[in-house]
Amino acid sequence: MDRIDRKILELLQQNSQLSTAEIADQVGLSTTPCWRRIQRLEEKGIIASRVVLLDREKINLGTDVFIAVKTNQHNWDWLQDFSRKVAKFPEVVEFYRMAGESDYLLRVVVPDIKAFDAFYKKLVQSTELADVSSSFAMEQIKYTTALPLQYSQID
Repeated sequence: MDRIDRKILELLQQNSQLSTAEIADQVGLSTTPCWRRIQRLEEKGIIASRVVLLDREKINLGTDVFIAVKTNQHNWDWLQDFSRKVAKFPEVVEFYRMAGESDYLLRVVVPDIKAFDAFYKKLVQSTELADVSSSFAMEQIKYTTALPLQYSQID
């Protein structure tokens, strides 16, 4: 990956609706070579998807809750079952298996505490968990979907 590919990716991470001509102009290429680079990045799976980001406040989803989960079950079958169950909850927007004190970390987006309580009850009924600890975000200070491309090493 060269500096032009990185610049193309930076531009697309900021606004995936830019036209190929707009991107080409900003990276110093003509439209066809720029389009070919974008196609190559898509074919390699580097560009995994193009999405629309919504204004969460305007659609009444302004509450972030981070849930740390501990389990006494550390086997493949339990993990697969738990992962399938968590994947069915649309409120869960991020889900990680962790090293350290917690086994799993979930980021849940809901309108308010009442909606979170309803979600929490469904979560704890879905499977056996040793401990569930929830933290409510008071303020979002930084949020981005853009990845830091200075570390990228792609053939």
